Amino acid sequence: MREGTARLLGARARLRWVHLILGGALLMPYFLLAQVGVGMAAGGGNALNSFPLALAAYAAALPLAAATAVFGLVRPLSVTAVRSMCGVPGDRLADGPARSWAARGRTSAWWTLHLGVGALISGVTLAVPPMGVALIVQPFVIGLRDARLGLGWFATDMDPYVAPLLGIGLLAGVVLCAAGAGALLARLAPVLLGPTAADRLAAAEERASDLAVRNRLARELHDAVGHALSAVTLQAVAARRVLDRDPDFVREALAAIEDTTRRTVGELDAVLGLLRDGDPARPDAAPAPTLASDLDGLLARTRAGGTTVTAHEDPGPAREWAQLPAIASREAYRIVQEGLSNAMRHGADPVELSIRVQAGGRRPGQEGVHRELEITMTNPIAAPDGREPRTTGGRGLRGAAERAALLGGRIESGLHEGGWRLAAVLPLGEEPR
Repeated sequence: MREGTARLLGARARLRWVHLILGGALLMPYFLLAQVGVGMAAGGGNALNSFPLALAAYAAALPLAAATAVFGLVRPLSVTAVRSMCGVPGDRLADGPARSWAARGRTSAWWTLHLGVGALISGVTLAVPPMGVALIVQPFVIGLRDARLGLGWFATDMDPYVAPLLGIGLLAGVVLCAAGAGALLARLAPVLLGPTAADRLAAAEERASDLAVRNRLARELHDAVGHALSAVTLQAVAARRVLDRDPDFVREALAAIEDTTRRTVGELDAVLGLLRDGDPARPDAAPAPTLASDLDGLLARTRAGGTTVTAHEDPGPAREWAQLPAIASREAYRIVQEGLSNAMRHGADPVELSIRVQAGGRRPGQEGVHRELEITMTNPIAAPDGREPRTTGGRGLRGAAERAALLGGRIESGLHEGGWRLAAVLPLGEEPR
């Protein structure tokens, strides 16, 4: 009993009833426009004073409503109303304007159904309750018993014992009609306002774009902050161990810590600027480091942490790293940074690093020679001083692989001849003949 009452008069049923009345209100402009045309076609008759003409105006208003529903804003408005008032789960409804004509047709059908059924329920809601109340109170109000309102079957001079029952039946009928119509629209909403294949594809592309942005930010934070924390920790440990024996090394380590943290704060500021919509990084934020701008500093800070690094650099025909494409130089720097960070945390001395530009040969349809940037880093697996040995790749290596893939390159990492090896190849484009 309680469940049935909730379905008819509960909060959700009442909201659906209001949703229907809203549809009836939205039909009024179409109805008023249609009744002018119907009146002119009937020889000047007034549709508001004639029930047949009113029905004709109602029928003519529905195609007008259907025609206007093809505009893009109708579906977002309808979806918002259905989500908030009809109790339909949001994931079953489409977001944004209708993109295809099929979606517009379904939106038009919903708009017409909502306004058409809403107008009928609105009319019943306005007309029937006063009639029902009048019949219920007829036995107790002498004035109503003596009044002759007529209207055919509705007459206040009927049997006083029958009138209240009829009035209660009318009110119950209104409630049942409103609840049934609301449930019908709630059931049809996912069918007519649900996402089409194009909507699902667009939503999937949007999620993929959001995921790509999140992955990019995760890579930047990991590479900047993760490397800095590793470097600072090892530099501080190395300085503490020789604090009394080698003050020059301690000063060098402290200077490296200061430089590392200052650079990291600038890079972190730039990344946080990307997290804020419409809030780019501050003009004074540090630019992203590249091979040209900070490779020597990166190697110096790594060595200050006690890790021996032997670097072999060969920029090739460019003769200097500044001649490399900016994006390749930036991503290559991050890959080298990740490799050195892993060596500091997990590897053992010495680290052999090779960075060189070499020709990759001609490719079909290309005029020049294809150039590639090769990065190779090797170090032993043994873990001195209690450092954890590395046998598998972590998040940073996955991020480095994603960086290489964005440029059309590749990365290989893993055990190699008794040690750990990281090898990356990044395409640089053509070198003219």
